[in-house]
Amino acid sequence: MPATDPYLVRLAPGVHAYIQPDGGWCLNNAGFVSDGESTLLVDTAATRRRAEALREAIVTAGVPLPRTVVNTHHHGDHTYGNGVFTPEAVVVGHDACRRDQLAAGRQLHRVWPHHDFGDIRITAPTLTYHDRLTVRVGGVEVRIVHPGAAHTLGDSFVHLPDRGIVFTGDLVFHGVTPFVSTGSLRGSLRALEVLRSLDASVVVPGHGPVTDPSVYDTTERYLRYVTEVAAEGHALGHTPLEAARRTGPGEFARLREGERLVANLHRAYAELNGSPEGSPLDAAALFADMTALNGGVPVACHA
Repeated sequence: MPATDPYLVRLAPGVHAYIQPDGGWCLNNAGFVSDGESTLLVDTAATRRRAEALREAIVTAGVPLPRTVVNTHHHGDHTYGNGVFTPEAVVVGHDACRRDQLAAGRQLHRVWPHHDFGDIRITAPTLTYHDRLTVRVGGVEVRIVHPGAAHTLGDSFVHLPDRGIVFTGDLVFHGVTPFVSTGSLRGSLRALEVLRSLDASVVVPGHGPVTDPSVYDTTERYLRYVTEVAAEGHALGHTPLEAARRTGPGEFARLREGERLVANLHRAYAELNGSPEGSPLDAAALFADMTALNGGVPVACHA
């Protein structure tokens, strides 16, 4: 199978990760847990075509289609495909995930108006929770936990404590630059500590290949780098774009989507200015600065 095709990774009996290489813009991961009678799906995909391919992968694995879909956050690459699985499945998410998904609407269409997303109907969670929710799929305990403001205000991670597996959503990227502009830089660092406390040996990131807890260290180093660049640039009176151009990606040049540095600096500056975590930023300004940092090339949707 070509490396660009989505693929399944069997993590444990009845537990699979669905990986969409190479993890760039809108190429998210999903996963599912099944006992052969019922199935829980973690996240969907950015286009109708990709969500239908995910649906077919579940069928090919020989398990029933999901009765439960968990959204790890509201961004369209993780939620646009919800409608492929409803009304047969109930969509679950944090309270803020539902609120922000409904408020954002056709969010990816606004960023990439000429991309073919297919027949997308915004399908927000109808079952929400505040702190944590436990679901059982046969004998498998599935813990859905809100770590606080991090990648967004409504993040969830999905932890299978008896299997030592965690689906992190976009709290973690592997081989791809983290993205915290819609959430909190400080909160993302706190979320890493929560993830470390789980003692899960298998980590399914929101983007990039399946990995292990060492990814937390890489993510933390990057976020602390952003913190340092922001503190220095802010003190010097530089704009986020000036700070990003002055410092560059440092040791993180190997990560995909390096233009996210300037978007992350916008969030760091907002926090230095005392803005609440997750307070809205000017999305047009963020993407304009990312385009500038990317050599004038607009960021592309790869889905």
